[in-house]
Amino acid sequence: MTAEHIRLVAALRQLRAGAGLSLAALAERTAYSKSSWERYLNGKSLPPRQAVRELCRLANEPDGRLLALWEIAESHWSGRAVAPAPAPPADESPRPHPQESPPPAGTGRRRLGGSRLLVVLASAYTVIVGGVAALLFFLLPDSEAQEDEPLSASVPFSLAPQCHGAACEGRDPMRLICGLGPETLGSYRTATGAHVELRYSEKCGASWARTWGTEIGDRLDVTADGPTHGVRIRNKDDAATFIYTEMTEVRPGSTVRACFRPASADGERECFEARVGGAAATTRPPSTPVASGPRE
Repeated sequence: MTAEHIRLVAALRQLRAGAGLSLAALAERTAYSKSSWERYLNGKSLPPRQAVRELCRLANEPDGRLLALWEIAESHWSGRAVAPAPAPPADESPRPHPQESPPPAGTGRRRLGGSRLLVVLASAYTVIVGGVAALLFFLLPDSEAQEDEPLSASVPFSLAPQCHGAACEGRDPMRLICGLGPETLGSYRTATGAHVELRYSEKCGASWARTWGTEIGDRLDVTADGPTHGVRIRNKDDAATFIYTEMTEVRPGSTVRACFRPASADGERECFEARVGGAAATTRPPSTPVASGPRE
């Protein structure tokens, strides 16, 4: 089990935990059996690409990041990522003349020592990777009784949030583990078809906005009681997945506001709000009769 596969399994388990899906529920709603999902989520086999997409669909998450992890894991699993061994560097030391006497015996011992060092380093790497994989297997549920229970929010390879409140202001929610199992305060679909969500982490005391289905040049801003934080869709890779803003500090009862500005020159800024602790709201473009939340 490679380190890349371990990262993929951890991400899949986190996604399953956030969605509260049991193995039985996954089997009922996808083309893959309960035993197959058990193997995928315990790292016993690499899931098919479509299985990753199906889990993202059920968890209502864009699949860009998970599919990228899958491609990396699959390339190592299949051996396609193994690069050919580089050619040994040219020996710049003077070569002995054919008539010269053979090198002293000590030289051979030094070369043998170098080979032994390589063997030791390779063995150490194998032990480290194997140890991580073994730790994963010990921590993952494998009994029939545990299979049917949804994973808790505390899953292997997840860490406690790394900031809270003001300490999260202007920082990345994913890097600081605030994006694990957040609450969706409200969602909005823009006139251009892009999706926007306001997200909130109670453990971090912070909120942020994320978007997908965007175009290059689109911009998303979020603000609460402090500074405004924004993100711009810079390239096709950004447009192909979900992009999120930095965090802003919030408290229960705070109102969080997200504003989306399309790249087109004639596009108008669209904003919506949600309250921390209030019911999740869904809004739609102005052409749709159902709408909630103020717009600009």
